[in-house]
This record gives sequence, C-alpha cells and structure tokens, in this order.
Amino acid sequence: MKEALMSRNRYTRIIHSIEDRQRARQEKELRHLARDLRSVLPTNSSVVPATNEVKERRQARIARKRSQKPAVVAAPIALLLVAALAACGVGSTHGELAENQEILASCDPVAAPASSVEIDGTGSSASSEIAAERMAAVEGIVRRTAICSGHLRVQVFSASSAATATIFDQPLRLDGATDNAKLKRVPQIVEETMAEIRAAYEPAVAALPGGGSDITAQYRLAAEWARQLDGDAHLHLYIFTDGFQNVGGVKLGKKALSEQEATSLAEKTSVPELAGASVAVAGLGRVAGSPPSSEVVEGLVSLYDALCAKTGAENCLSVTEYAGVNR
Repeated sequence: MKEALMSRNRYTRIIHSIEDRQRARQEKELRHLARDLRSVLPTNSSVVPATNEVKERRQARIARKRSQKPAVVAAPIALLLVAALAACGVGSTHGELAENQEILASCDPVAAPASSVEIDGTGSSASSEIAAERMAAVEGIVRRTAICSGHLRVQVFSASSAATATIFDQPLRLDGATDNAKLKRVPQIVEETMAEIRAAYEPAVAALPGGGSDITAQYRLAAEWARQLDGDAHLHLYIFTDGFQNVGGVKLGKKALSEQEATSLAEKTSVPELAGASVAVAGLGRVAGSPPSSEVVEGLVSLYDALCAKTGAENCLSVTEYAGVNR
C-alpha cells in the first residue's frame, strides 16, 4: 500500500509539471501574438479591443482546462487506491472483522455456549443440496461458538438415541492478547473445524442403521451432554431434520396436523427440561423427493414449537429454512 501511495504522489507531481509547462507555453504564445498584432495595426484600430477579447477568451479556456485537470488525475489515483486496498484485502477483511466484533458483543459473558448440532441422517432428506445447506448453517454455528469461546458437538442420527454418531466434540478457543487478535484467528478455526466435520459427515451417515427417524430423542441426548460439561454452559440445540419422525411415541405420516392436534401430540411426548436453553429445529418439510404441502409443513412447525415450549427453553425456533438458525 505504501508503494501505491508513493506512486500516486509521483504521478501527481508529473501531471502538475506538465500542466505548468503547457500554461507557460500558451502564455508565451499569447505574448507573441499580441506583439505581432501591435506591429501591424494602428494603436487606434478597432481590432485591438477584439484582440483583448480573444486574449481573455483564450485565458478563460486555459483556466477551464486547468480546473478540469484534477478530474482527469483523480481517476488513475482512485484506481491506484482501489488496487492497493484490494491487494491488502482491506475491504473484505474489515467487513468480516466488523461482523465478528458484533457477534463477540452479543456473547453471554457469564455462560459460554454449548452448541449441540444434531443432523438427521435418514434417507428422506438425503440429497446433495440439502447437505450443502446444512453444512452452510453448521459453518455459521462453528463461527459463533468459536467467537464466544464455547464447546461444539456435531452428531448425525437415525432410528434411535443409540443410532447416533458423533463426528465432532471439542471446545473452540481463540488465543490472543486482545479481542482483535483473537478474532483474526476465527477464519482459520472455522476452516479447520469445517474440514474435519465435512470429512466425517458422509461416512458417518452411511454407517447409520436404517429403520426410521427418532427426532425427539435428540432433546434428551443434548440435555445429558450439556450437564456433563464443566462450568455453566448455555445449551444451544440445533436439530437439522425434515421433521417426519416415524418411531417411538411420535409417528408422523404426511397428514397435516392442526395446531390443536400438534399441541395435543406434544403434551403426550416425553422431552427433558431445557430451562434457559435455545432450541432451533430447521429444515422442516425439506425432503429429497416431492415437497409436502404447505399445510403439512405448518403442522410440523406447530408440533416442534409445542415440543420446545414444553421443555421450558428460553428461545424456540422451528423453521423450514436453515439460514439464520445461528442468530
């Protein structure tokens, strides 16, 4: 960047030098023209005023040209600055750092996040598009957990609590003397963590037993895990699933549930107490095949809202999209 600014200064000096030489040459030409006119015209000629007008118009044009020069010079200077900023990565780095600072400001100073990510590995949501959406959401969770110095666990599940595979379970800590020094390490931590999760994801899903999807069991597993962590941990439970449970006490078909039916079913379902926790269930109705009707999806949202309310969680979110679940 320093070299770019030095180049800009040299360029500006060159332009000004050229302008000064041009102005001096034009003034010299005007003096010669005036002298020649005086030598051929009588002093009382009516042409003299006209000559003065020509001189004034010429000087005015020179002044206008000079006033327009900075606009010509500004373009290359702006290009130099843009190139220098791009070379230094100032724009993108500053934006990411600002976002990370906002996340840091929102972290709970008392309780670090215990982020439990549970991913439904059954065939109904097995598609590359859904997997990519889930990984993008997981990346946001990794980022937020690292910035807030929390603990992250990522699991895939299928037919029961026993049919669950852990693909990541580690604290995410940022070393550094200052907040900014710590935040500068965020991209590396996120990249390394996501590389490990992506590498383990498909083999773990392939190894899961079939036979159904037990979604409600993940509430209990997450509660047990959070209690095992040292210190005060604030549980953030993220369940990525299409929502169609078909084992245990909850067996959902493709029939639409009314809000009353969803609430009644939730009351009969066993879930742990999750006081103070945040629970997000995302991807409801997102299946690999033909999508369910909007009425079916609305019934799923009502059911998982009711289940979350029954746990006593502080925050509940039940949505079809994965984007924003880590907010």
